[in-house]
Amino acid sequence: MKKEQVISRIREVGLVAVVRAENEDKALRITEACLEGGVAAIEITFTVPGAHKVIEKLASRFSEDQIILGAGTVLDPETARIAILSGAQYVVSPSLNLETVKLCNRYRVACMPGAMTIREVVECLEAGADIIKVFPGELFGPKIIKAIKGPIPQAELMPTGGVSVDNAAEWIKAGAVALGAGSSLTAGAKTGDYAKITETAKLFLEKIREARGQ
Repeated sequence: MKKEQVISRIREVGLVAVVRAENEDKALRITEACLEGGVAAIEITFTVPGAHKVIEKLASRFSEDQIILGAGTVLDPETARIAILSGAQYVVSPSLNLETVKLCNRYRVACMPGAMTIREVVECLEAGADIIKVFPGELFGPKIIKAIKGPIPQAELMPTGGVSVDNAAEWIKAGAVALGAGSSLTAGAKTGDYAKITETAKLFLEKIREARGQ
């Protein structure tokens, strides 16, 4: 799938599930629960032990029509290359690493570096980022999206951190193209309640659709 299609599908879904887990099995079960809830965009973070193996398994288990598979917490180009070779269709970072963005652009893989300030957002745009991850979102709340898009309306922003079912609509209405949700979406895994993850995923998507007037 071309990177333009990947970005378009992430915008369309409006939600990226940020998967953090203590082991491979939990990461796979969280992913399956999210997919069942309609969240096709899955970000396997490199804080998961053997993250590249999880990405490989998901890439072989699900088709491109079923999953939009990404890698998260990618801090350097070496990790980005491993993720891409394992099957990641997009790469997400907590901050901007120029070499990582350069590598992703070299292989035409969507890249989403993190930013907190206007200056960092501009630097991400200049580097060639496709979507900018506003992180950590809980430090400012939805108002940061509107504040950034005032002087930089062309920035495509995806807040992560502090995003929940309760404020999902606010983020979207403020101008976010998509949302990144971690523990607020996947908390059920801590108690083995994967059905709760599926239920929460559906609620997230409902709030996003309502905020978009769909």
